[in-house]
Amino acid sequence: MPAKTDAHPLQGKKAPDFTLESSSGTMLNLSSLKGKRVVLYFYPKDDTSGCTLEAKEFRDAAEKFNEAGAIVLGISPDSVISHCKFISKHGLNFQLLADPDHSVAEKYCVWAEKSMYGKKYMGIVRTTFLIGNDGKIEHVWSKVKPQGHAEEVLQVINSIK
Repeated sequence: MPAKTDAHPLQGKKAPDFTLESSSGTMLNLSSLKGKRVVLYFYPKDDTSGCTLEAKEFRDAAEKFNEAGAIVLGISPDSVISHCKFISKHGLNFQLLADPDHSVAEKYCVWAEKSMYGKKYMGIVRTTFLIGNDGKIEHVWSKVKPQGHAEEVLQVINSIK
């Protein structure tokens, strides 16, 4: 049974298109991936503990995502240079996209006020979107806990083929 989808304003709607610089050195346009399933995950910062755990789980499950016909893409406000260092350090096998002005995060409603130790600031709310072959958002995971998340995403992908 698929995990419960949190209420999200984009659930069931066409995924907002974007073009961002990729860790591969090219510009990636989401609409160019139409016809493929895309796991689009937003994370706060390269090389922090939770973000590294999440990225390594997606890395380790790459073959399963390929078998399921899904492309994994990560997005954070970090620069492409930071992304490339993160990929190299942890042997990541998927592209990371740079959203330094958080414009794409805002389109996906994941740029929000957060709080740590009583201090409020704006940042990424860890969220994953499963975008279907038709470009519509099939499933949303909000306020993601990194451990076990990649497997949870795979379970949903395999349940709604």
